Amino acid sequence: MYIYNVTTNIEETAHDTWLQWMKETHIPQVLSTGKFLSAKFTKVLVEEDMGGFTYSVQYTVPDKATLERYYEEDAPALIEGIQKKFAGQLVSFNTELEVVDEFFVQRSTNTHFIFTYGTLQEREIQLGIFARPLNGFEDKLPLYAISENKVADRYPTLQYTGKEEDAITGQVYTLTHQELQKADIYEGEAYERIQIQLASGKNAWVYIAK
Repeated sequence: MYIYNVTTNIEETAHDTWLQWMKETHIPQVLSTGKFLSAKFTKVLVEEDMGGFTYSVQYTVPDKATLERYYEEDAPALIEGIQKKFAGQLVSFNTELEVVDEFFVQRSTNTHFIFTYGTLQEREIQLGIFARPLNGFEDKLPLYAISENKVADRYPTLQYTGKEEDAITGQVYTLTHQELQKADIYEGEAYERIQIQLASGKNAWVYIAK
């Protein structure tokens, strides 16, 4: 996994406008390219000799090839938009960081089971949403099958069949309440979260298409 870091010094006169534009327009535009897993927007706590305020945006990306595609397909238009709106009012530079390893504090505050059958099983997706890899176990969801209809013609969803011979094998993870809310945001408005009973007898949440 890589981190694409953009550090910007913005003049004080344009600071408030730029800050709102970054949060409401630019960062969502970058994420909408589909190249990145998440973004973290931070303020650098340093007094600049040149004045103004310095900020850093760290975008996580699964691999270098995806980042190269962003440079080729999306970056030129996005950079041009910045320069047109804030010409002469900011200075930016980019840094690429390769994640060598990650370490996490294990907390015993997990309170929810979630049954997954799609992208939430991918380590890169988990890191992007929860900032940690999830440790799970295999279980089955009886009486359901993978639907032939996909969300946005791309993403899988479940279909209740009621047939005893139907069952879906997936991974079950434990999430805190805050992490469950992050999962809701990731799945988006196309999915709804319902509670089901697994073959093991455990009750868990699962996402299905609305």
